[in-house]
Amino acid sequence: MKFKFIFIIFNLIIILFLSAICLIPLFAPDLWRSLRPMALIIAGILIIPDIFYFSNRRLFILLEREDYPALIGYLEMRILRRGHYWPPLVRLLANTCLLMADSEAVTNLENRAALVKPALLESNALVFGVARILGGDIAGAVRFFAARLEAGQADGGRHLNSRNLLWIRWYYGFSLLLDRQFTPAAEQFKPLAEEFPDVLIAGLSVYFLGTTLQRNADNGIACLTAARAGRSRIQEAVRNKALWLAEAEKLKTEIHAIILQKYIDEAGSWLFE
Repeated sequence: MKFKFIFIIFNLIIILFLSAICLIPLFAPDLWRSLRPMALIIAGILIIPDIFYFSNRRLFILLEREDYPALIGYLEMRILRRGHYWPPLVRLLANTCLLMADSEAVTNLENRAALVKPALLESNALVFGVARILGGDIAGAVRFFAARLEAGQADGGRHLNSRNLLWIRWYYGFSLLLDRQFTPAAEQFKPLAEEFPDVLIAGLSVYFLGTTLQRNADNGIACLTAARAGRSRIQEAVRNKALWLAEAEKLKTEIHAIILQKYIDEAGSWLFE
């Protein structure tokens, strides 16, 4: 994305509009008094984004170049060394580190953010939790998602939108499954399959209930029953694997989904075989 060109086009549009307003008094002097507040507002619309762009110009250049190692270094300098824990910057650093498979850097950011601004822990819970899974700390991921789920439910989701809370529920179950705690994992996936809160969340839950969990969980028969019922609902809602993959495509904008592609493909084949 060429941020510079977007910036130039935006400025040109605002300047032309402002110029048109400023020229009106030449033809209708009586209108200037009523137009002056609008001109000041438009000037503010021009100045504030310009200040933001120039104060973050280095950031935009690195994003345009897709120079992720340099971007990580720049963000770490602003956040960790200068202490600018601005939520969008923290989120960008966490996402970039996860994209580069540097789970240790994500964990370091999480530890620092937890001390300085604990709310960032909740709003970036999916990235921080997935980093533990990618780093092989499955037991840590279980504890992390359990704590985030408890915190999210306790404060009514104040720091988590409802969809994030659903994904945290799902990742808690997934972490339990990876930790071979099959029966507790089934207890997390069954409600998600039955409540059908989201096609992908329900579909992935149904897939694991009907495969790994029905073979290994203590309540295997209940898992199989829930999987069969959930599979029918998914087939009615989505109809075929192509539409299932189209739904999954929407998730690609969310960085936490980096570990899900394999399971989404497998679930699609299982659901619509």
